[in-house]
Amino acid sequence: MREYGYVRISSTDQNEDRQMIEMEKAGIREDMIYVDKQSGKDFNRPQYKEMVSKLQEGDVLYILSIDRLGRNYEEIQNQWRILTKEIGIDVCVIDMPLLDTRRDKDLMGTFIADLVLQILSFVSESERQNIRKRQEQGIAAAKARGVRFGRPEKPTPKDFGTIIKSWESGNISFDEAVRKCGFSPATFYRKLREYRLRRK
Repeated sequence: MREYGYVRISSTDQNEDRQMIEMEKAGIREDMIYVDKQSGKDFNRPQYKEMVSKLQEGDVLYILSIDRLGRNYEEIQNQWRILTKEIGIDVCVIDMPLLDTRRDKDLMGTFIADLVLQILSFVSESERQNIRKRQEQGIAAAKARGVRFGRPEKPTPKDFGTIIKSWESGNISFDEAVRKCGFSPATFYRKLREYRLRRK
């Protein structure tokens, strides 16, 4: 029987210290802890896949909380089945003692663990969907207030009209006109269209 730990953080901006401390408390050797810095939307994660390939029947996997395993309701259910039924390992969710498959292996214990898993994985995905919805609502509200997203647009040079005339008369090349404006070619053409519309 070998003991593994799995740690996941959503991005490189987050810190895995809390999860690593809990793994240390559980007595997991550092070389048996697999860490992914990736979203939990699916299980296509390099460290997770490598760990699963090494798991054998009777091993134990520790995770801090069910959302560290993943955030997609159906995929969490599927992975739990693969781990506990197909591979035959035990899973210990540190923050939720009821999700420790080493305990109460009778029918009632299994039923309770499965029920708790369904509730927690559902809550995890609902939270992810709510966060995305709030983000979308926030972006829409900000756009309605006139907030612009992305890189700030470069201002049109004051002598833009003069540059256009020089280019149109053949005194300077297109590349030179673009360089003088500090625009990309696409931005140059868009500004040119706007300039001509204003001149009509």
